[in-house]
Amino acid sequence: MSAAPTPEQTPEQTQEQSPQPSPEVLAAFEAAKGFMPVREGLALYAAAVEAGRLGLPLLEVGTYCGRSTILLADAARAAGTVAVTVDHHRGSEEQQPGWEYHDPAVVDPEVGLMDTLPTFRRTLHAAGLEDHVIAVVGRSPQVARVWAGRVGLVFIDGGHTDEHATNDYEGWAPCVAEGGLLVVHDVFPDPADGGQAPYRIYLRALESGAFTEVSVTDSLRVLRRTAPGI
Repeated sequence: MSAAPTPEQTPEQTQEQSPQPSPEVLAAFEAAKGFMPVREGLALYAAAVEAGRLGLPLLEVGTYCGRSTILLADAARAAGTVAVTVDHHRGSEEQQPGWEYHDPAVVDPEVGLMDTLPTFRRTLHAAGLEDHVIAVVGRSPQVARVWAGRVGLVFIDGGHTDEHATNDYEGWAPCVAEGGLLVVHDVFPDPADGGQAPYRIYLRALESGAFTEVSVTDSLRVLRRTAPGI
């Protein structure tokens, strides 16, 4: 993955030099239900390709319907590893009825609760990537407590309250191998642009001394594990 743009490089030029998914994978990503813009998706893909060189799993917190999982799975396939995605599939706070990101199409009519798991499975099937993903259905802190290994990448894109973002960071950031990447989505330094919980865990990662920033693409931050200490 390219480093952050130098004064001579525009973000667009840097992105063009980064690894790109195939047209088929990009089309599957764009067709999938979800919220990640293409520019941020391409930056996530480039990070996943780089992290895949470590030969370790690429882990995502916050599956939703699998839009970003497609990119991680394709990078994992190319690297000969696997993408692991963790979600309880009942929706985060802002996806509940009455909130901005609620989608009635993913409500289970029998139980009256959100259930994004069937849509996620259809997303992976349509992309031809089912064999390259391990889907873990459960709450992030519970899964993190029983996770025993290192990973090449952790992508935090789960609940956006301070409680949930903090749990995701504390549970999964220590699992990033040295040289691996921590990616945080929806980082908004200006409160007028969005919630602050992802921004706060991003700052916490930098302040820990264990992570160094690699790139910034809109609300996506990529940090490299460069030292122990977390």
